[in-house]
Amino acid sequence: MPKAKPQELRFEPADNSRLASLCGPLDANLRQIENALDVTIARRGERFRVSGPADKTVLASKALQRFYDQATRELSVEDIQLGLVEITRAPVKAADPDAAPPLVLPRRELSARTPRQAQYLQQMRSLDITFGIGPAGTGKTFLAVAAAVDAFERDAVKRIVLTRPAVEAGEKLGFLPGDLAQKIDPYLRPLYDALYDLTGYDKVGRLFERGAIEIAPLAFMRGRTLNHSFIILDEAQNTTPEQMKMFLTRIGFGSKAVVTGDITQIDLAKNQRSGLIDAKEVLTGVRGIGFTQFQSDDVVRHPLVQAIVDAYDRVTPARR
Repeated sequence: MPKAKPQELRFEPADNSRLASLCGPLDANLRQIENALDVTIARRGERFRVSGPADKTVLASKALQRFYDQATRELSVEDIQLGLVEITRAPVKAADPDAAPPLVLPRRELSARTPRQAQYLQQMRSLDITFGIGPAGTGKTFLAVAAAVDAFERDAVKRIVLTRPAVEAGEKLGFLPGDLAQKIDPYLRPLYDALYDLTGYDKVGRLFERGAIEIAPLAFMRGRTLNHSFIILDEAQNTTPEQMKMFLTRIGFGSKAVVTGDITQIDLAKNQRSGLIDAKEVLTGVRGIGFTQFQSDDVVRHPLVQAIVDAYDRVTPARR
C-alpha cells in the first residue's frame, strides 16, 4: 500500500482540556486510533502528525478531527472504539428514506450503522421470517432483540419469545446444577443482556412476570403454535435440519420469526449437518423469507474484532 506524505493537523485555538480528552490518559485514545487504522500519531501540543498508508492517514485525520469536536466532554473508550467503527464504514445508502427507520426503544433510539444492517432491519419489519447470518459482532442478535422490543412497544405483537439450541461448546451441561431449564440459562444470557440494555432491568422483570417475554430452550418448542409473537432463534448454526423445520413451523398468525447464526462457529458433531446451512439452501428465494449475509465489515464491536474475523477467514480455507 503506498505511503502518503504525513498528514499535519493543528487544532486552534489550543484548548488543553479538549486536547487532554482527545488524547486520553497516557495517550490511550491515540493508541486506539493507531492500532485500529495501522498508523503512527506523533503529537506536540496542539500539533499532530499522522504517518502511514495513504488511505489510513486520511481516515486517522478524520478521526482526530471528529474526536476533537466531541472533546468538550470526556471521551470514553467506547466513544473512541464506536467512532472508529463508524469512520471506517461506508455510509448507509438510503434510496428510500423509510427503508430502515430508526427503532424508538424505551431507553434509546437505534439506527443501522451499515447498509446490511439497514437491509436486516427493513426485512424484520416487512417480512414474517428473516435470517441474519454472519460473524460475531455484526449486530445480528442485538438488532433482532431490538426489533422485537420495537414491535412489542408498537403493539404489533403480544409477546416476545427467545430461544436457542442446547448444544455444548466444549462444556458439559450435565455438570451444571439444576434442571434442564436452569442448565440452559447461561446459554441464553446474551439475550437477557440485550433486553436489559434496550429496555431496562426493572421493565424486563415486569414483562417476564406478565409472560410478555419468554425464554425457552429450543427442545421445549415442539408441539407449540405461537400466535401474535416475535420469535428469535439465536445460535441457529447449532440446530439440526429437523430442529430448524420444527422451529419454523411453530409460527402462527400475526407472528414474526428471526433466525440468527454464524456458520463458522458450528458446535455440532462433525457428521451432523447444520440446520442453518440447510435452511439457507432450501428457503432462499421463497417469497416472504429474507436473508441478510453479514460480512466482517459489518462488525460493530471493538475495532480489532473485524481484523480477527478477517484473519481467521484467510487461514480457515487452507486448514480444511
